[in-house]
Amino acid sequence: MTKNGRQSAARKNNRRVPSRAGRRSIPKAPTGIAGLDDITRGGLPRRRATLVCGGPGSGKTLLATQFLAHGARTLGHAIDSIKAKRVVLDTIEMLFSGFTDAFALRAELHRLFQWLKTKGVTTIVTGERGAEGLTRHGLEEYLTDCVIVLDQRVTSQEATRRVRILKYRGSAHSNNEFPFLIDDNGLSVLPITSLGLHYDAPSGRVSTGVPQLDELFANGGYYRGSSVLISGQAGTGKSSLAALFARAAVQRGERCLYFGFEESPDQIVRNMRSIGIDLAAGVRKGLLQIQAQRPTHFGLEAHLITVHRLISVWHPEIVIMDPISNLTSIGTPHEVKSMLSRLLDFMKGWEITSLATSLTGEGSTSYKTDVGVSSLMDVWMLLQNVESNGERNRALQIVKARGSAHSNQIREFVLTDTGLKLIDVHRRVDGRVLVGSSRQTDQGADAERAAIAGSGGRP
Repeated sequence: MTKNGRQSAARKNNRRVPSRAGRRSIPKAPTGIAGLDDITRGGLPRRRATLVCGGPGSGKTLLATQFLAHGARTLGHAIDSIKAKRVVLDTIEMLFSGFTDAFALRAELHRLFQWLKTKGVTTIVTGERGAEGLTRHGLEEYLTDCVIVLDQRVTSQEATRRVRILKYRGSAHSNNEFPFLIDDNGLSVLPITSLGLHYDAPSGRVSTGVPQLDELFANGGYYRGSSVLISGQAGTGKSSLAALFARAAVQRGERCLYFGFEESPDQIVRNMRSIGIDLAAGVRKGLLQIQAQRPTHFGLEAHLITVHRLISVWHPEIVIMDPISNLTSIGTPHEVKSMLSRLLDFMKGWEITSLATSLTGEGSTSYKTDVGVSSLMDVWMLLQNVESNGERNRALQIVKARGSAHSNQIREFVLTDTGLKLIDVHRRVDGRVLVGSSRQTDQGADAERAAIAGSGGRP
């Protein structure tokens, strides 16, 4: 593979291409755990001991087991007591539970780790967290070459697991905490700091799903790989625009992953059918996958890892999240913004065009979203309810579109049984823009005056 090809593939998998100076300096044993090998820059130190410590239920044993299983799969032959390459001691407290003399215990711990090093095996030692230190004995972290700390905390009745590489002799490593998930696929870590502003900027365009709306953008539609935000109050048509975008993707033969946080898949399909949008056809073709889940079912980081995994497995070109403002029920606006920024960076690395809807509260400032993510987005459209003459009408405007000229008009639109229709701007001679029944009345008067003028002034 050429250098450019390798860099492109690395970007596609959202990994940086290491420079010669940044390559690891010590041999490492891959763990086979998604994300953990990223933050350790290749795995655990080969032929050395690693301490994995944490409280009950933090995932120590599972991490060690996956490490052993990966070694068994990649060594290619049976692992026996003589030819073992990987060893797990789970837990070290049980191994030395009979020692009552602290001095003798420390001497035996030291002798054990020295013996393991002379045997040349890659070892994981698990240990329970101590009352004051990392471990109960307070010595293991000094005798091992790598220390991994697992933590499980509960915030607002939501449990979140995190991992941190506390030390790694002879190797650079990530220092931050990283969320990890335990599910049917085992343990997986999302290396959030490996995501960042390292992605291409495609120049191709994708349709919004509404031809009239495409015309409001220079060259038509959104840039492929961009992030789009549609915000507005309840009932302004945010989900309808999202569904139109999904249908357009299916019509192009592209895969669309739709995350719904308010309605079931069947309800989403039924409701969109009322305005002439057939999402069921996309589902039948295997091009549209609707994932519906209440935000409170998971914590924020679990949602992040779940979306990350689905994207990595299914490889969609389009991802829709409707609405992201519901995530504030499981996190503060700051936490939600942090989670979404990492997700957006990940999707940009895959050149996925993403669209998110966000609810703005009644009476809130129009140019402010409940989760404060507008600054992260490439395109921001604001939908409004315009109240006049005792009626409420819908309008939209493009607030921003990075790298693209766009219309500055506020356009009225209506939802019909055949989709969304933009209404041409109707301006009175005094400069006022009329919408709804006021517009229809004035248009009728204009038509009547034109008819009289065309008949020579006769009524």
